[in-house]
Amino acid sequence: MKPDLLFPYRLYLVISEADCQGRDPLWVAEQAILGGVDIVQLREKQLDTDAFLLNAARLKAVTDRYGVPLVINDNLAVAVQLGAWGIHVGQRDLPPSLIRKVWTDGCSVGYSIEQPEQLYSKETEASDYLGISPVFSTATKTDTIIEWGTDGIRQIRQRTSKPLIAIGRMDRTNAADAIRAGADCIAVVSAICSADSPRDAAAELKELINNAL
Repeated sequence: MKPDLLFPYRLYLVISEADCQGRDPLWVAEQAILGGVDIVQLREKQLDTDAFLLNAARLKAVTDRYGVPLVINDNLAVAVQLGAWGIHVGQRDLPPSLIRKVWTDGCSVGYSIEQPEQLYSKETEASDYLGISPVFSTATKTDTIIEWGTDGIRQIRQRTSKPLIAIGRMDRTNAADAIRAGADCIAVVSAICSADSPRDAAAELKELINNAL
């Protein structure tokens, strides 16, 4: 099956309170969705589970209103209790194979790949889609190993049929290049969360992505 049938999303917003720089994350998320964001991930590394769950429940009310999937970053308890569409984890988080054993009712599992050899593992096999992290180094994620670049996306595309999400300093200057290199979707943080108009920023990115397909 083609990746776009499994993962038909093109513009992926990763959001947190900190990323919104004092603005209401619910407002930012809604504006981004109105601009063209297809899927939203809540990433709250600094919050405890109760606070994370509260923020996630509020955000899910927004995403449900627009029929947009909500992904929880690296907190299985929140994802399960909330009934989220899915969960996304990295190399130092809960492994996808364990998530599958605990959360058995059809959740979607995303998994970040940081080195080429990680592509051939049982954890990659257990995941539904792969985050190529980071395409370009970024201040929002400092614990990564290499910078993939668009050549890295191209190489991974040749080695897997899983949907690929490009993340890491993705913005209007490189989104189209990542899609042309083989990414199925662009994940964005600052380019939307820090924009004067999240809606306009999302709309511009979506147009660039669609034109590159």
